[in-house]
Amino acid sequence: MPMRCGKELILATKPFAKEVRSKSWFHTLTTLALVVLALAGTVLLPWLAVNIVCSVVAGLLLVRMFVIYHDHQHHTILHKSVAADAIMTVFGIYMLAPTSIWKRSHDHHHKHNSKLFSASIGSFPIATRQKYLSMSAGERVGYLAIRHPLTIGLGYFTMFLLGMCVSSFLSSPRKHFDALIALVLHIAAAVCIFIFVGWQAWFLLFFLPFLIAFALGSYLFYAQHNFPGVTFCSNQDWAYDKAALESSSYMVMNPVMAWFTANIGYHHIHHLNAKIPFYRLPEVMAHFPELQAAKTTSLHPKEIFACLRLKVWDQDQSRMISLKELGVSRRRKLATA
Repeated sequence: MPMRCGKELILATKPFAKEVRSKSWFHTLTTLALVVLALAGTVLLPWLAVNIVCSVVAGLLLVRMFVIYHDHQHHTILHKSVAADAIMTVFGIYMLAPTSIWKRSHDHHHKHNSKLFSASIGSFPIATRQKYLSMSAGERVGYLAIRHPLTIGLGYFTMFLLGMCVSSFLSSPRKHFDALIALVLHIAAAVCIFIFVGWQAWFLLFFLPFLIAFALGSYLFYAQHNFPGVTFCSNQDWAYDKAALESSSYMVMNPVMAWFTANIGYHHIHHLNAKIPFYRLPEVMAHFPELQAAKTTSLHPKEIFACLRLKVWDQDQSRMISLKELGVSRRRKLATA
């Protein structure tokens, strides 16, 4: 069979863009139950070492549940279910990503992923080499701060508390009133746990799971579109299928991490057709040879470093480069001028 591309390939995946409602409920409810059990284990079990393990596992389970929430927001699973809508609305508030904010920003991301000249709503900003060199010192600091490893690692504060909640509410209080609700409830819960249950319970039940979940989630979102080999296009050259397959990575993971991240590593397939449920993504990968030659990254420390060092898009080389490479490139151009 000839290799398919473009609209033909997207249409070929359509038979897989159907949920099995019983599977969707099974994954949702079992993941929620595991989250509750892990969180309970952080305070109810009498061994500190086990409490810490439960806290770490709870953080990873929150990542899995967030991907399920993300699928629901795409109307991929449990669509038009009143019960599911209620569960996901509460979960979105709990995770500082209320539905009014997450759906708007994430839908924009899917429609504009990898465009060089587009608002960075739901995405990390990308500057070309030329644009970066024309920035003021303050603009460069701001741009690099957003893409800094600490900003990503502290996504709990930078991307969710400040970005999702504070900034969204201030930008449009009426539209994003649920952001204020999420923020107030989150802070109130933290204060109550700290005062009435103690600092250890606050740390293990509340702070550490959120810190882990948001750090991993922020990095996954970053690395799936900022990796060696990624392609960015001018707006006029942009195409949906091209952006999916050339600007979204396949993040290779072991089975355990693939489960905890609900197959979000198959990100190129998700961007090609966001209506494919997360539990069918491996099936689609196995079925289509066209999707098996994806650009890859992983959670190996060496590859994490390779992703994090990328800062600007060099249009001459058609690749992302580091600040060190930017300096070398600039010196060479000055020397030959």
